[in-house]
Amino acid sequence: MTEHRIGLIMNGVTGRMGMNQHLIRSIVAIRQQGGVALPNGDRLVPDPILVGRSEHKLKALARTYGIERWSTNLERCLADPEDIIYFDAQTTTRRAESVRQAIDAGKHIYCEKPIATDLQTSLDLARHARAAGVKNGVVQDKLWLPGLLKLKRLVDSGFFGRILSVRGEFGYWVFEGDWQPAQRPSWNYRKEDDGGIIVDMFCHWRYVLDHTFGPVRSVSCLGATHIPERADEQGQRYTATADDAAYGTFELEGGIIAQINSSWAVRVYRDELFSLQVDGTEGSAVAGLRECRTQHRVNTPKAVWNPDIPNPINFWDNWQEVPDNQVFDNAFKVQWEMFLRHVACDEPFPYDLMEGAKGVQLAELGLRSWQERRWLDVPELKL
Repeated sequence: MTEHRIGLIMNGVTGRMGMNQHLIRSIVAIRQQGGVALPNGDRLVPDPILVGRSEHKLKALARTYGIERWSTNLERCLADPEDIIYFDAQTTTRRAESVRQAIDAGKHIYCEKPIATDLQTSLDLARHARAAGVKNGVVQDKLWLPGLLKLKRLVDSGFFGRILSVRGEFGYWVFEGDWQPAQRPSWNYRKEDDGGIIVDMFCHWRYVLDHTFGPVRSVSCLGATHIPERADEQGQRYTATADDAAYGTFELEGGIIAQINSSWAVRVYRDELFSLQVDGTEGSAVAGLRECRTQHRVNTPKAVWNPDIPNPINFWDNWQEVPDNQVFDNAFKVQWEMFLRHVACDEPFPYDLMEGAKGVQLAELGLRSWQERRWLDVPELKL
């Protein structure tokens, strides 16, 4: 067995998502396990350089997790031919410019979503990467959540028969920041800083729907700013100018109707923060982040509407757990390993910047649907 170093530039890992999911739970974890296994039995070991604006934060992260390299100079990092991958987890406003610089420097690109603040810029990035001949990918982590992997297993097996509908509930109460600290950064609630739940979550729903059930063909969306005022990280009150809830309906190829509610102003009364129910002619399933339960047509109780008597059926009893049947790793780490093998061994990786552009497209159409109060078709995107 031979170990092969692969150098990568990680920009924006001092933020919540970049630090926790990408640095600690993905790259550090991959290094601790001895790298990524390659088809010939060798190991591919990522060697990151951490990049950001805060020297203090970068030093502390590097020291804590045994990383030797860090820098506040992105241009200098991009000039190093030994680091062949550029990863971006900055705020959305900063992402497109840095990704474009990295493409110009000949780096392979892997980045968080949304890949840009608008569709045109997203398409420009995808086209620029294609023309430059660099490999590229966008984070689509929810596809590797255990609950959704089990759900996809059911879809592929034909369990549902003809799928009729998909209904999703996502969200939780994000504290306003005054009497309890908020769990999310304040920029999420300022439109001028590219915040908003539609921009954030519709990028997720696009790839979840496209890759699990079928391409999204049209959308209707109603957004809302339920909490009009919040307090920032310094305790200063500010006006929330971005949407904190979105109520979306999507028509998928084949006539499947999907409805997904997304909210940072809802209290959770379900098993997990995200729940997705699929109903078909032969059976139904409810998937969360980790669990998935099914009800086949032969196990479906005969419900009768009668509010004048106590409910005679315990509806929870007629659902069965889908077994794990495999070991599930962190969803972000799984996709990181796929992308590293894509760069090193040319293994297939369909989740490219064009897929990221599709997410931005759906978010733009959702915002426009809300503004115009009407259904909108989702045009096919081409490079």
